[in-house]
Amino acid sequence: MSALDAGLVRSLAPQVIGVLVRRGADFASAEDAVQEALLAAHEQWGQEPPRDPKAWLVTVAWRRHLDVVRSESSRRAREERVDREPPPGPTPSDDDTLGLYFLCAHPSLSPSAATALTLRALGGLTTRQIAEAHLVPEATMAQRISRAKRTVADVSLDTPGDLSTVLRVLYLVFTEGYAGEVDLAAEAVRLARQLAALTDEPEVHGLLALFLLHHARRPARTLPDGRLVPLDEQDRSLWDTALAAEGIGLLQGALARDRLGQYQAQAAIAALHADARRVEETDWVQVVEWYDELVALTGSPVHRLNRAVAVGEADGGRAGLRALADLDPALPRYAAVSAHLHERAGDLADAARLYAEAAAVATRTAERDHLTRQAARLNRDRG
Repeated sequence: MSALDAGLVRSLAPQVIGVLVRRGADFASAEDAVQEALLAAHEQWGQEPPRDPKAWLVTVAWRRHLDVVRSESSRRAREERVDREPPPGPTPSDDDTLGLYFLCAHPSLSPSAATALTLRALGGLTTRQIAEAHLVPEATMAQRISRAKRTVADVSLDTPGDLSTVLRVLYLVFTEGYAGEVDLAAEAVRLARQLAALTDEPEVHGLLALFLLHHARRPARTLPDGRLVPLDEQDRSLWDTALAAEGIGLLQGALARDRLGQYQAQAAIAALHADARRVEETDWVQVVEWYDELVALTGSPVHRLNRAVAVGEADGGRAGLRALADLDPALPRYAAVSAHLHERAGDLADAARLYAEAAAVATRTAERDHLTRQAARLNRDRG
């Protein structure tokens, strides 16, 4: 199957789950049956999908569901109910996808369980693919997904959900990055596009804009050998200008609604970076102003940490260090930000020491290597 066809199949997965649930299947059984139908589609469609791919998936998934029900002799009462297969006809046009977004991001689920269930039910990914993307054993991921499905088993698709929780889960998917055969950042973009088509909420479009603007910089973010390239050193000719322009257009439309949210504010910061053809052209004063808006919305220490970096660029390293002064040094990336600001202020010895401290606690290999090189560079320059 071509990549395009695979994307089509996965985009239909949540709609098919919704149809099965409406016909009487519980969520867990419907999701399992749809996964089997997706595998059958990969095996049987070849390069030519059927005329009505959704109807094909509904038919196959419903039959798989009936097979499972019929094989459970202890549940004959339920068999009598679901064995009355609906007569052939058009596939219902009702789309329960938005309800599935709420279900998969249910408040009772942990963030890791919610992201896994979202990728399974809405992304149409297999357990193996999700496990590889999260760098955990397949058995571990299977248990995580099974527990999540049991947790939401009795939740109706019609139950109102919290859109902010859905957006937070998609944000977590995006920040997982990519590993194995599944690119989670690209998957988050696809799911955010799908969600944006279902609701006109400005924060949904702000989140999609944020994803697109960050994704546009991805080709310049690492060297062929895997080394990280910080934003101020990236080759901006490698940035995807079409993706960035789409993101800026979505952001402008969202901001025009005059209902500012944190994802719109983050996207506005990313847009200011995208607008600068050279790092020297970055409007750091505006970046600081948007961080002020973001901190006012969230109060997040992480956003205040990033604001200190912007202050350091706009007003100098000393000003950035003053903005950093009342933050907890235990924050992730605190030592790295402090090192950068000390370097901006000309305190090279302190900067080198702090880069080394930041490298020692870094959790990702590429980040640790980058920070180690920064410390070595300053020590070399000083010596």
